[in-house]
Amino acid sequence: MSSPWNPAQYERFANERTQPFLDLLAMVAPVPGGRVADLGCGTGELTRLLHERTGAAETVGIDSSETMLAKSGQFASGGLRFELGDITACDPSLPFDVVFSNAAFQWVPGHATLIPALAALVREGGQFAFQVPANDHHTSHVTARDVAASEPFRTALEGYERSWPVMPPEWYAETLDALGFAELNVRLQVYGHHLASTADVVEWVKGTYLTDYARRMSPELYERYLARYREVLLERLGDRGPYFYAYKRILVHACRA
Repeated sequence: MSSPWNPAQYERFANERTQPFLDLLAMVAPVPGGRVADLGCGTGELTRLLHERTGAAETVGIDSSETMLAKSGQFASGGLRFELGDITACDPSLPFDVVFSNAAFQWVPGHATLIPALAALVREGGQFAFQVPANDHHTSHVTARDVAASEPFRTALEGYERSWPVMPPEWYAETLDALGFAELNVRLQVYGHHLASTADVVEWVKGTYLTDYARRMSPELYERYLARYREVLLERLGDRGPYFYAYKRILVHACRA
């Protein structure tokens, strides 16, 4: 199955998607000569910034999308490399000074298992930093699920329902504290995106959230899904512009004591 991720679609709102990364990166202390992992690195363009800020001797970007990683070659050099792989399959016997992830963990179910497993990749004194969207209750996401639950899409999806594994901010703080992390900085932040119109919300979610449905439908049926999604979404939001798209995210930074 080909990857539903489209770098051009994802980067259509590059500035808006980059700001949370920059805010998370600002929370990370340099680790000159250290080892860094970027889990869910995408095209690798932002991983280059992570590598440069930390001063790491070695940074590895890992992503499961061949399509996204196809662009990473131009950023690999000077200790920065990229690998195709599952972010949950990293070897804990080779710990990192920084384990970093920007908007990737929301694709992995079971955070009660995931977070401790990835925390084990952080060496003593190391840093764990990640950011996840927390916008599942916004009309944009609710509508995506509502349309997917209607016919003919429900039958094509075999009843599949998009799950949302992201936990409340306080859960991540409590979990990391129990795992022996200190200097916790966990916050819920609302990013306001000024879009030209409510129709642009469709283009936004096509680059991320809707890829889960794209991979499960034929191209023809997915186009029908998009048309229906656009119709219902504009009924709910109104076909108007400009539109202020409020998008919530959870940013986490912690140090292993």
